[in-house]
Amino acid sequence: MTKNEALELLDDTDLDIQKVRDIFDNFIEDMEVVGMVAMNTSRRTSVYDSEKSRSEALISLLCDLSKSEDMGSRWAVAKNHLTPPDVLAYLAGDSVNLVRALVATNPNTPSHILNTLFSDEKIVRDGLSGNPNTPKKILKVLSDDRDKMVRLRVAENRSASKDILTSMLDDEDKDVAKAAEIKLKELP
Repeated sequence: MTKNEALELLDDTDLDIQKVRDIFDNFIEDMEVVGMVAMNTSRRTSVYDSEKSRSEALISLLCDLSKSEDMGSRWAVAKNHLTPPDVLAYLAGDSVNLVRALVATNPNTPSHILNTLFSDEKIVRDGLSGNPNTPKKILKVLSDDRDKMVRLRVAENRSASKDILTSMLDDEDKDVAKAAEIKLKELP
């Protein structure tokens, strides 16, 4: 199979995952093909029906892609909701801040890893604000962040406690205050 044939096949998200795996194994040194493998895995996984796309072959491929020198491949794995927690823990130490930021947003990232990401760069910390697994003590700190979007994501976070949301009702930004009010009404 030629590189162009492989790239054409990878455009199909219905391509059998084992075929995707074979392409990855045959072109592992070609970062363009590896990047397309990562895109294929990303496009085939739906956040709405995660079990539909889950397979051992896909999980194995995500694990291998997490070690790629291609940053885009690691990025795709970091944001994938099927990525196993141990792979997310590995990517939490990535040299690229965007990869770490996507780990911070991934709901599969264990809370002990999220705790370590809080001391990271701003872009990484910002990713924590919308993650439902972010520990409440971190959400409390982020609820008072200077950045309106961080506060807004905290107000919309399903894990924000009543105390956090109540403290946000007086936010200087009306959108943040409104989001906190709406989320408070949804609480039991």
